[in-house]
Amino acid sequence: MSSNSHVLVLNCGSSSFKFALIDSATGHQILHGLAEKLGHDDASITIKRENEKNRLELGKNNQHVDAIKVLVSTLQELGLDTNIGAIGHRVVHGGEMFTKSAVIDDDVITAIEAVSALAPLHNHANLIGIKAAQLAFPGIPQVAVFDTAFHQTMPEKAYMYAIDKDHYKEKGIRRYGFHGTSHFFVAQKAAEWLNKSFETTSVITVHLGNGCSVCAISDGKSVDTSMGMTPLEGLMMGTRSGDIDPGVIMYLMKRYKYDANQIDDFLNKQSGMLGLSQLSNDCRTLEDALNDADNEKRLAAQLTLEVYSYRVAKYIAGYTCALTHLDAVVFTGGIGENSNYIRDIVVKHLGLLGLTIDDCKNQQARFGQAGAINDPTSRTPVLVIPTNEEWVIAQDAAKLTKGVK
Repeated sequence: MSSNSHVLVLNCGSSSFKFALIDSATGHQILHGLAEKLGHDDASITIKRENEKNRLELGKNNQHVDAIKVLVSTLQELGLDTNIGAIGHRVVHGGEMFTKSAVIDDDVITAIEAVSALAPLHNHANLIGIKAAQLAFPGIPQVAVFDTAFHQTMPEKAYMYAIDKDHYKEKGIRRYGFHGTSHFFVAQKAAEWLNKSFETTSVITVHLGNGCSVCAISDGKSVDTSMGMTPLEGLMMGTRSGDIDPGVIMYLMKRYKYDANQIDDFLNKQSGMLGLSQLSNDCRTLEDALNDADNEKRLAAQLTLEVYSYRVAKYIAGYTCALTHLDAVVFTGGIGENSNYIRDIVVKHLGLLGLTIDDCKNQQARFGQAGAINDPTSRTPVLVIPTNEEWVIAQDAAKLTKGVK
């Protein structure tokens, strides 16, 4: 990497990608945006810089490569293209092959393809972004940062399923965990807040958004996390069911003739907050519905948020058994950072752990405001720390490509 610390971060989905140009030394976001509905007639790209926001229509049949070309042109027009020292890619699944980020070469691409069966939609999209970026930015080193890598320190007792072990050996069926960059980032920030070294800090980090996960971090290492082989396991989420009796799947298949695609849609897209409330997958909409004049809507929203919060609290309490001491509970993610309502309910379920919240501090810790929300009597600090996965990716990309041309 050149002496310049600017890194372009790409997070590609099947029909969209997020991007950000970041100063990896400071975390300053120079430019960011979203390309969406790629492959459709109404594909577009939105680019934001400081107080400016430009949305461009991409037209019919435009794919990732086309949108990245538009991004390159914009960077050139702004004089930012020559300052990019590396490109960092979020890759969802690294399996057991990747315990840390890696500079992308042909062998790394082959390895990502090899584990794509574990996350076919995600990894395939990530590879599309990698290959498109290689075409658009020839000569600039690129790095893959894996969602699963931080959790590769989990012990066997945490990642093994209680199934025939040959399925693990031959098919790779085990728990991997996700949201690794987010859990790592907020745990580091929590250590700074606690004035402790990361290597001696033990926290439970709670990432709540449309996707949700809890992580037990002991002395700076992930020792358990709620997502499993796929992001479906664990907490109730926006549209994902989270933990469910596997017998339900067999029942639906045998009694109602559901096929694999129907099961996938049912558990990943039609469940969670959306399925239980039958109102929305958005926590904000459900919180608003608590004051709805329609009694049925109000009760549906109330039940959904109660189930959601109770399940979060159960995982937090359960993960204390993975630690020898607990320095803090840390909330992050869109819901974790902004919903004082959810945080309040979750912590009230944790009275036996001696956690208590200051209502005023809890109300203030929203919309990017970080800090402790516990009151002085709380046995353990309760923190709100906004996540910054893009900065983690930028830092890894900068570090791994230092000196690489």
